[in-house]
Amino acid sequence: MIAGPRTEPALRAQVWPLFSRVRQLDAIYLANHSLGRPPDRTAADVARAMDAWYHDMGEAWQEWNALRDRHRALTAKLVGAPRADCIIPKSSAGQGLRAVLDALPDKPRVVASDGEFDSLDFVLRVYREKGRIELRLKPWREISVANANLVVLSSVQFRTGEVVDNLPKLVRAAHNAGALVLLDVYHHAGALPLDLAALDVDFAVGSSYKYLRGGPGVCWLYVRPGLIETLRTPDTGWFAKESPFAYENPDPPCFGPSGDAWLESTPPVLAPAQALAGLELTLELGVERLRAYSLAQKARLTELLRAQGVESAGAGEAHGAFLTVRHPEAAPISA
Repeated sequence: MIAGPRTEPALRAQVWPLFSRVRQLDAIYLANHSLGRPPDRTAADVARAMDAWYHDMGEAWQEWNALRDRHRALTAKLVGAPRADCIIPKSSAGQGLRAVLDALPDKPRVVASDGEFDSLDFVLRVYREKGRIELRLKPWREISVANANLVVLSSVQFRTGEVVDNLPKLVRAAHNAGALVLLDVYHHAGALPLDLAALDVDFAVGSSYKYLRGGPGVCWLYVRPGLIETLRTPDTGWFAKESPFAYENPDPPCFGPSGDAWLESTPPVLAPAQALAGLELTLELGVERLRAYSLAQKARLTELLRAQGVESAGAGEAHGAFLTVRHPEAAPISA
């Protein structure tokens, strides 16, 4: 239990010891907006999930399904999903996007920002090249929902860290135009407060990869209530069946309830165990407190960079949890 105010001395005393393994590295790590530091407990959680296999063999599915359900419930709490079953485990954001695209009828008209990360951008471009969708790409401030079936947008832009400040207005406009909205919240969940239900978005994709310190392969797709019961995707598998372990083959197929109908085939069972420690820590610290601390840290780092003659962008509340520095030799400097 992390008690008291989130001051620097308290963090040193209570939080730093939770990361003792990674803190043995003789380096300052500035890429938590990419692959976040793993807590020490992560290794133990994964080991316990493996132990269930060694000890229980086929009965290990009880432990693994319980881990999956806990991850869904905690993720729902973090992002403001009304129910845990609205969170559908995925291995990548692209997998979630494909499930949505394949669920839409005919040849959907998709509008997206031209600043989407590769995990979504590449999928959209491939679907366009295959003739599966019509695609319009615009800067996020210039997106028009007219004549669209689906709007795809990152709530925090990955290249610049800009927070999309007109989301409620954009979602309302899309719905009024008959379009659905899918948000990429990779750079939002765990770093800034998020309430998907209040935003009334139809879909969202996110992950534990970055600020939730859960590593790769632990992603999820959110589908809002109402839509999750009526829309079906062909990106499915035997875990989407009503009774997966009954090994029956009803015809026509009989789906599980609500969000379980969006599950796929045999899942990566260690992924939830890998993500739980970071997710629980984030919820215990509180996203609002983490955001306030992040803003203070960004302001301090901006001052330190400026003192060395380096200008940066992203210090204020209009940006997410990282700074950007522009330089003509950025790639060689990073290397």
